[in-house]
Amino acid sequence: MEKLYLMYPLLVEGKYDKLHLSNLVASPIITSNGFALFNSEQKKTLVKKLIENSPILVLTDSDKAGNFIRGRLKGLFPVDKLINIYAPQVKGKEKRKSTPSKDGFLGVEGIEAKTLYELLLPFTQNGQAGKASPVLPKDLYNDGFSGGSGSKEQRDRLATVYGLPAGLSTKALLEAINLLGTKQDYEEAKQKIN
Repeated sequence: MEKLYLMYPLLVEGKYDKLHLSNLVASPIITSNGFALFNSEQKKTLVKKLIENSPILVLTDSDKAGNFIRGRLKGLFPVDKLINIYAPQVKGKEKRKSTPSKDGFLGVEGIEAKTLYELLLPFTQNGQAGKASPVLPKDLYNDGFSGGSGSKEQRDRLATVYGLPAGLSTKALLEAINLLGTKQDYEEAKQKIN
């Protein structure tokens, strides 16, 4: 299967959901880390920034916790900016777990790749798979935003251009850059701080 390049950012619950979907999706995926999103100002700021530019796709587990997260998102962000995608409710447990979840259903990480691919395909350009050209860790390194003297200050300047809070780690800033725009947007942002 060719990886999907989604028109909008994708929000999932946890790192295992993100890992599973990373095999199917070329575009950036952000995690809510379960309920942690609601207590993290950095995550909330990132989502607010994302929805200024476009809607976001929301794919949570098909259980009570997933529905709770969807409900809380509706209370924090404009409903018209949230596109809910619903995975089927499938009884079972994930391979990495010794017992099923509280509700007894598979989470996103346990749903068959083919099913998830078909759920996400309508949210690609013209319903087709595509290729992304993301900003890579080596780009941040080569451009002085990581791994060198003064790189933290440079990251803070870049974060400001994107309207993000200062103090983001290299990994968090990279994720935000890829969620908020294209590699061309990154090149333009670099010019604004030089």
